[in-house]
Amino acid sequence: MAVRGVLPAVGDLAETIAHVLPSPSQCSDLGLARWVEDRLLPLRGAEPSQQAERLLAWWDELETQERFLLIKLIGGGFRVGVSKLLVQRALAAHAGLDAKLVAQRMMGYTDAGARPDAAAFEALLAPAGEGRSALGQPYPFFLAHALDLPRAEFEAKLGPPADWLVEWKYDGIRAQIVRRGGQCWIWSRGEELVTERFPELVSAAESLPDGTVLDGEIVAWKDAALAPFQLLQQRIARKSLTKKVLTEAPVAFIAYDLLEAQGEDWRERPQHERRARLEALLQGQPLQLAHSGRRQLGHAGHGARAVARPARRGLHAQAPRGALRQRPHEGGRHRWKWKIEPLSVDAVLVYAQAGHGRRASVYTDYTFAVWSRAPRDAAEAQAVLDAIERREPAQPGALQLVTFAKAYSGLSDAEFREVDRVIRQTTIEKFGPVRSVKPSLVFELGFEGIGRSPRHKSGIAVRFPRMLRIRADKPLHEADTLQTLEALLGVA
Repeated sequence: MAVRGVLPAVGDLAETIAHVLPSPSQCSDLGLARWVEDRLLPLRGAEPSQQAERLLAWWDELETQERFLLIKLIGGGFRVGVSKLLVQRALAAHAGLDAKLVAQRMMGYTDAGARPDAAAFEALLAPAGEGRSALGQPYPFFLAHALDLPRAEFEAKLGPPADWLVEWKYDGIRAQIVRRGGQCWIWSRGEELVTERFPELVSAAESLPDGTVLDGEIVAWKDAALAPFQLLQQRIARKSLTKKVLTEAPVAFIAYDLLEAQGEDWRERPQHERRARLEALLQGQPLQLAHSGRRQLGHAGHGARAVARPARRGLHAQAPRGALRQRPHEGGRHRWKWKIEPLSVDAVLVYAQAGHGRRASVYTDYTFAVWSRAPRDAAEAQAVLDAIERREPAQPGALQLVTFAKAYSGLSDAEFREVDRVIRQTTIEKFGPVRSVKPSLVFELGFEGIGRSPRHKSGIAVRFPRMLRIRADKPLHEADTLQTLEALLGVA
């Protein structure tokens, strides 16, 4: 049903709100800078009732497009389509500064402790040696490109394997520990200050010399060993850190790189030199501080698959990654990481929801299920499908399809359109934006990890699921089962 002549499909919640609100009774003549500095920023930390009161008043003085922009700004969903790296380079060229210095100054630039006002912007572009120099300032993160090259192409693209070091990329939260002035700060890759979330790492970092910055991964660490990422997720989801939470979901920091030593920026030094200093620095440190293991590539393309296999049995690493021995530390993505072959199952599509943005009118977000046990034959499976179409509830202990994952990536636009057509033809019920559909499509799903989860009907959750392909060749009764997922728990 259309609202005030608006099409029933919109891009997101911000657009919906902007369309359905009544016309404003007044008009605002404030510019964008005044809106951000004088209105939005002062509301940080305000009581929810005060925020709601102000927001309702602002809606009454803005037109549809202005409301849309306001809601986007408040919700953090405003995108300009320009990469952060490009912005950093442009600001550096404008101010005549090194792009790496601008990138470092921009770390945490919008944090609550550093209001992005005119004064902060001037400090951002101040000459080298001046401007923003907060004691706890981190460095830009050095990320990695995914790499999947045949052995014959490895050396041609990346050079002699002997020039590379390979280390594990552990499955955790990328972070930096900054130790300066007798204090410690912990920053996430998303430029969020998370020091208070990890008190045991703050305590461990007190043993580091002043003027030390480490780059690495926060991982779940239980019984003196790495633990699955799902344990770390339980901790992240908690609003308060009780003694019980700290005991049940302890963490450690696995360092990849040394960015600063004795107050000196080490990023321009070669990788092998930084690594040697890092290993020496962490000798004798608390168990919560360690460095990632390393090795050299034996021959072209060998390191990736050769070291990947142990990750499926207890290392809880996503992938090996490599860096040139002589390369300095640089912002952006100049390391390489090799993705381990994903775990995969064949699952049945049972629910669908429309996407966002340009896919707002196409069903692209899917919920998948596996059989509770293997059907005896096609006829038994068909009986379950017929019962679903009749909206009959499943009987306890009877064969049924059990949901375990949601995925929305991996298909081409043409494939999404074809699946959308099938969903519209086989819809059984509608629950707001969600449709239940008669099971008719089997997909091969790939994922990086699997673990127990009480929030899912299956009792299992997978990490980073995506659709690898549509299994048009596979009948529904041959889709995988809950027992298949249970077996994968032992190798993940």
